[in-house]
Amino acid sequence: MFGIPKTDFLKILSVFVRRIGLLFLFVIALYFDGTHFASIFPDAQLLTNAFMFLAFGILYYRSVKRTRELMIYGVLIGFAGEYLFSIVLDMYTYRLGNLPWYIPFGHGAVYARTHMFAKASITRKYAKQINTLFYIIISIFALIYLIAFHDIFGFIMTLGVFGMLVIRPKDRLFFLTMYVVVAVLEIGGTAYSTWSWPSTAFGVFDFLPSNNPPSGISLFYFLLDVSCFMIYIIINRKTWKRFKSIKRLQKPCLLYTSPSPRDRQKS
Repeated sequence: MFGIPKTDFLKILSVFVRRIGLLFLFVIALYFDGTHFASIFPDAQLLTNAFMFLAFGILYYRSVKRTRELMIYGVLIGFAGEYLFSIVLDMYTYRLGNLPWYIPFGHGAVYARTHMFAKASITRKYAKQINTLFYIIISIFALIYLIAFHDIFGFIMTLGVFGMLVIRPKDRLFFLTMYVVVAVLEIGGTAYSTWSWPSTAFGVFDFLPSNNPPSGISLFYFLLDVSCFMIYIIINRKTWKRFKSIKRLQKPCLLYTSPSPRDRQKS
């Protein structure tokens, strides 16, 4: 695939399953907060909350210090953002009209797992090829939503994602992976009526028809990433300055190449 040797492709697939697979399994857990299961068990949301707390705890325990810190920031920012967009501005609605506890913890988990996949050595090695594959998948997905569901709002947000990646090329693998993960979770959540999106952009802009869910909603995860990153830099200012200093010192070294054995013999 795209020039990737079969052995390395299988390694990439293995990393994807290990890092992202648990997030896809959470789609099953969303069923227990859906309308169908709620008709059988009224306190259904408790099961989904319990599943997320358990999953988040496992991910937190198995993560390194920096990832743990980013997970906490993701939960806090996710809670603030979800409360603002869902409860205050009513841009989308959860089944019970509340903000389920598993949602902000889910933000932290999605952020951490996607970060771990994007930073794995094998994925960084073939980042260009993986990005190309994701660009193709996302473009087809957004076009299908635009044509089949008249999802103009989602298509515009998808273009916004692509536009942001022009500005932040180093983050392409992270955000393209994030797009795919968010799309799967959104399709599952809305299919179970765990939450729902209005037929126009946020129910406010009538000239922007939207699907339930809109395809490019991962655009808002840019805000989550930027916010987490800025908070990390502010709190760890000394560590970040030291890291930048090391990177500057390493640049001249990259320009130097050691002489070959033949060159050493000539000297």
